[in-house]
Amino acid sequence: MTAPQMKLNKSDRHSRIVAELRATPTLRVNELAMLLSVSTETVRRDLSELDERGLINRTYGGAMRPVAFEPALAEREKLMVEERERIAGAAVRLVEANDILMIGGGATTTIFARRLAAERDHLTVITHAFSVAVALASNPFHKVLMLPGQYDSREGLIHGPDTIEALQRYRAGKAFLGASGLMPEGPSDAGVGPSLIYGAMMRRSNETMVLADHTKFERASLSVYGPWSERLALVTDRLPEGELLAAIQRGGSRCIVA
Repeated sequence: MTAPQMKLNKSDRHSRIVAELRATPTLRVNELAMLLSVSTETVRRDLSELDERGLINRTYGGAMRPVAFEPALAEREKLMVEERERIAGAAVRLVEANDILMIGGGATTTIFARRLAAERDHLTVITHAFSVAVALASNPFHKVLMLPGQYDSREGLIHGPDTIEALQRYRAGKAFLGASGLMPEGPSDAGVGPSLIYGAMMRRSNETMVLADHTKFERASLSVYGPWSERLALVTDRLPEGELLAAIQRGGSRCIVA
């Protein structure tokens, strides 16, 4: 771990703590205080908040990676494969030739991109995910626009201010996004950087489809990227229940069950 060059705000500190726990299973309060250039009291408050949100496990003197922590993209691609394939198949049926799409990164959206390459032609796709771009590039009739920005090797995607600025030059008919968690307040992602990209893609598209399997239901993740609304649809393998379903319906979002 190396100390940051500038002081981080609370949101950035939370993101950094979660990111550090991806690489190191456990961290001590004094280590984080040095890393973030803040007091140990500030770190303890940050850890308590993250623990309440289910993003870390608070321990005596520090924090540890939660059992349900989201694994890297390469690991996630081996999980829930049948459910992801069903979701991708249902999502492909929402796409027509000559559509302009924005596609976010993730295991399910990568499978979706492979299906698009095989089952659709003449699409224009704007993406920040290398796995999505590579999948679509196998079909020479698709046009793929790769966004600029900072590369995240763990997730195989681009994010950052340059990515968001570039997105402002485009409009799309539909956005297809993944999610680390689905809560009553909306879909969310484990990373602040990707979450900001997904929020920008939502704003630059006429409608958004969130592709997420049932293991994401009622699962808290770090950064909510948009509320449930009439311009948002959830494509999933099982109908949500309880408060989550009520929130989706209140917002006017559709649920498409594969």
